[in-house]
Amino acid sequence: MTMGSFANFKAKRADKRAKQEFDSRHYVWQEDITQLDKLIEVFTAASNGDDSVANTLMQKPGEIALWTAHAIFHETGRTPTRFVGGSSGVSIPIGGGIRFRVGAMQGTAVPGDAFQMDKDNGVVMLTTERLVFAGPVQTQEWNFDKLLMLSTTPDESDYFISVSNRKTTSGVRFKPEIGREFNRFLGSATAAHESGFEPLLKELESLKEKAITSEPKLVLPSSVKAID
Repeated sequence: MTMGSFANFKAKRADKRAKQEFDSRHYVWQEDITQLDKLIEVFTAASNGDDSVANTLMQKPGEIALWTAHAIFHETGRTPTRFVGGSSGVSIPIGGGIRFRVGAMQGTAVPGDAFQMDKDNGVVMLTTERLVFAGPVQTQEWNFDKLLMLSTTPDESDYFISVSNRKTTSGVRFKPEIGREFNRFLGSATAAHESGFEPLLKELESLKEKAITSEPKLVLPSSVKAID
């Protein structure tokens, strides 16, 4: 390979990497724009008193349905309590060489480890007042007025929710792409619940304007060198 052909090979490879990086950034940008458009549409409808999703939920006065998807419901559980230490007592023969041991346990009771346990698979409904899960086995609701803490995993797929009227932490898990959309709708719903629709819609429109002006541009290394 000559020096010229090697330089061309390196330039093409650099251009290819730049194009791949651009495609990735532009996809994320387009996804953000699409999400903002959807949020604006849904919350504009809500400000006019209109549901955006069909549902069979027994809605409270003024409550509006915003978003729905399938998810897994989970709740805090524990492994069985175990005893650290020995035991004392007597053995009672019950026949056939088998002895039944009775007596008191000695030692320390160690509570089981806490972990999130999957309980059901069903439908999540997000409204202007609360988050609701409904499945064949389990139903649960989290009212915005009682929220204490809400957290998610780095990929935004799994949500852990603590409320003031319940001792255990529970939550819902989505596919990652659904979870990311849920995160944005949940944040917008709680903001609207706290401050009203008008400030939320103004903020969403502002975010969209900023997003449009920050559209990624494709700049190929070879074109920059050509200009130089």
